[in-house]
Amino acid sequence: MTTPAADTATDAQPPASAPRRVPVAVWVALGIVYVVWGSTYLGIRVAVETLPPFLSASTRFVVAGLLLAGIIAWRQGPAALKVTPRRLGSAVVVGLLLLLGGNGLVVLAETSVPSGLAALLVAVVPAWVVLFKAGFGERPSAGGLVGVLLGLAGLAVLTLPGLSGDVQAGGVVLVIVGTLLWSVGSFASSRIPMPANPFTASAYEMIAGGVGCLGVALVRGEQHGLDPSAVSGRSWAALGYLIVFGSLIAFTAYAWLLQTAPLSLVATYAYVNPVVAVALGALILNEALSWPIVLGGAIVVAGVCLIVSTERRG
Repeated sequence: MTTPAADTATDAQPPASAPRRVPVAVWVALGIVYVVWGSTYLGIRVAVETLPPFLSASTRFVVAGLLLAGIIAWRQGPAALKVTPRRLGSAVVVGLLLLLGGNGLVVLAETSVPSGLAALLVAVVPAWVVLFKAGFGERPSAGGLVGVLLGLAGLAVLTLPGLSGDVQAGGVVLVIVGTLLWSVGSFASSRIPMPANPFTASAYEMIAGGVGCLGVALVRGEQHGLDPSAVSGRSWAALGYLIVFGSLIAFTAYAWLLQTAPLSLVATYAYVNPVVAVALGALILNEALSWPIVLGGAIVVAGVCLIVSTERRG
């Protein structure tokens, strides 16, 4: 799962008389975000085939957070990791909301929900963020409001597999609750004092979220009977992929894009990722593409596209 770009940066518009050509490096970084973040749902689904959900999530985020902190200290010096207690506390809260509440519940849900369906359910996050903004007095644009309604309509269609018994309804509910918690974390991150360095903030968020996932794993008893030798090679490979590519490379590309490329271009990941996830789930895991998933997914993507294209101009 990813933070909506509209909450983390402002769009730099080039002069109308001199349109700026998008560098090749921007397209490469955007392609990484499109494909890698879209593929993380597949990675999660494969990882939880033989790995406990919260223990795998804990390993992913703690290792990735420590690696990122080490890279920051190496490239920018240890001083880059210093933050005030208040900003550290904010990063911890956001990390728990995003990675324990949001991503953790999605990981748990993917033990029973297809990866493509999970990605489409998560795609409604921008709609929740718009509603949270409205609740705090930020009036959405007309297009944004229509996008929210489309997103919620698509969400209703996507829940049909759970209601019909084709997918465990509990898993669908877990993903929806996870999207709400992710949206709260995304909304809060733009309104509370966070570490100025986005990479430092991400490192602390991942470590905090990973420790939170470990606590839940221990309470659930996931450590009992865990035999590492019984974990399949593909689950280990998927976990390694999530750590290196999902949590380090793709995030670094995303953070760089926020500082380099127009927000309107960067924000397109929000409706490309679920399409990539559905395609990979169908091609690699042979996940069924039922009519509620195809129709509901199309409605959600259309709604998110409308939100991204209109709210960025507001």
